[in-house]
Amino acid sequence: MICYGPAVLDLTEELVDAYAEVFSAPPWNEDEETIRQFSARLQADTRRAGFRTALAQSAAGIDGFATAWLTKDPFPADRGYAQVVAQLGRDRVRELLVGALEIDELAVRPYARGHGTGRTLLAEITADAPGDRAWLLTARKATDTVATYRRLGWHEVTPLPGTENGVVVFLAPHHPAALEP
Repeated sequence: MICYGPAVLDLTEELVDAYAEVFSAPPWNEDEETIRQFSARLQADTRRAGFRTALAQSAAGIDGFATAWLTKDPFPADRGYAQVVAQLGRDRVRELLVGALEIDELAVRPYARGHGTGRTLLAEITADAPGDRAWLLTARKATDTVATYRRLGWHEVTPLPGTENGVVVFLAPHHPAALEP
C-alpha cells in the first residue's frame, strides 16, 4: 500500500516502533535519540515534494515500510549527502540523483525478512519514479544490506578514484544510467 504526503502520519507510532526494532540492532545500533529524530523527521519529510510511503502490513501490524521523495536541487548537504557528493562529484550527483526518487528509509522487521517484503516495498515505492530514476544510499558497514540491494538488482555507483567512504549509493534496476553499458 502506498500513502502520499501527510496521510501516513496517522501511523507514526507504528512506524517509529518498526524503525526502532530494525535500526537499534546491529549494524546500525541507533540510540533512543536517533529514533526520536526519525519521528520528528517524518513530520517534516511528509511535506517534501513527491513524498510517499510504502507499507507492508499483516495481522501483526506494520511488517515493514519504505519512505521516499524527489531529490531536490540544489542537492542537500546534511545527513549523508556530503559523503555522496565526495564520492560521486557534483556533476554525477546532478546527472544521476537530482530530480530522481530518493528512497530514504527501508525497514523490514526481522520476522518479515526472507519473504520478499523488502523487494515488494522497493518495487511499490519506485513504481512511478520519474523516468524510472530512483536511488538510495546505505552504510558500507551494513554488508548484509549492501548484498541484499545487489541481489535485488540495484546497481552500485562506482565512487570516483580515491573517494570511497562510509556510504554506498545504489541506482534502481531500471534507472537509465544503470542500464548503460
